[in-house]
Amino acid sequence: MSDDYFLDPRAVRRAFDRASATFDANAAVHAELRNRLLERLDVVRLQPQVVLDLGAGTGHAARALQDRYRSAYVAAVDLSPGMLREARRQQRFLKRFGRVACDAHALGLKSASVDLVFSNLMLQWCADHDRVFAELARVVRAGGLLTFTALGPDTLQELRAAWGASGRVHVHRFIDMHDLGDALMRAGFAEPVMDTERLTITYRDLDTLLGELKGSGSTNVALGRSRGLRSRHRHQLATASYEATRCDSLLPVTLEVVYGHAWASGITRRGRATSRDFAIPVGSIGHRIVKSE
Repeated sequence: MSDDYFLDPRAVRRAFDRASATFDANAAVHAELRNRLLERLDVVRLQPQVVLDLGAGTGHAARALQDRYRSAYVAAVDLSPGMLREARRQQRFLKRFGRVACDAHALGLKSASVDLVFSNLMLQWCADHDRVFAELARVVRAGGLLTFTALGPDTLQELRAAWGASGRVHVHRFIDMHDLGDALMRAGFAEPVMDTERLTITYRDLDTLLGELKGSGSTNVALGRSRGLRSRHRHQLATASYEATRCDSLLPVTLEVVYGHAWASGITRRGRATSRDFAIPVGSIGHRIVKSE
C-alpha cells in the first residue's frame, strides 16, 4: 500500500528549484532558526577540518560556518541545483565554500571524511530518516558532530485543521522528536540530545501565509496531495475555518521546532534502539515575527 505522505525527492527538488529566486525574501523563519542553531555551536569544542551545511539552500549558513571555522573546508550541500546557484551570492572573493548538489539519502562522499554536519530545516523533506542518518554516520568521522533543526508534528496544526478531512493530504506529516532520537541511535550516533521549542508566527491573512510557503519552496509535495487546482469554494471554507483562530487581528501559525545534537561514534548499529528521552533548556531569542510560547 502506498504512503500518501511519501515525499518523492524529485518533487522536493522541483519545488525548491522553482522557489530558489524568491527563497530569501520568504525565509524569515529559516533565518531565525539558522541563527539559533549557530548559537548552539558556541558551547561546542570542535575545530573541524571539513564542514557540511546539509540542506544549505541559498548558502547563508555555509558563509556563517566559513566565518566561524576559518581553517575548515565548508561545503554547501543541497538537493536543489537552483538553490546552489543562488548560493553563489554568499561567496567571498578570496575564500569560497564548495557547492554540491546531491540527495541526503545518498551523499556520495567518502566514509569518515567530515567533522561537522550542520542542517537547518532539511530533515522534514526526507522520505527515509533511517537512511539519511545511516549515511551521515558513514561520512562523519568518529568524534564528529551532527547538529540540526527539524519540524515536529504540531507544525502548521492550524492550517491542517482549516483544510479539514477532505481525504487528501494538505499538510505534510512531520516526525516526532523521540522518533528522530531513536533513528540517531539506530544509526550508531552517540550521546544524542533532543529538545523541542514551540513558536508562534502571526500573519495578516491566510493568503499571506500560503504565499510565503510557496515563495520559500515549502509547498505540499506529498504523494497523496490533490493534483488539481484548488477550488474557490474549498479555499473560502479553509479561510473561514482559519479565521476562527484570529487573535489580536492576526492569524497564528504554530511551529514545533526539534533540535538535535549527536556525536559520531564510528560504529554503525543495526536493529531498533531502546527509546530514551533527552532534554536540554532552550533559550528564547527575540524576533519581530517569531514568539516563543
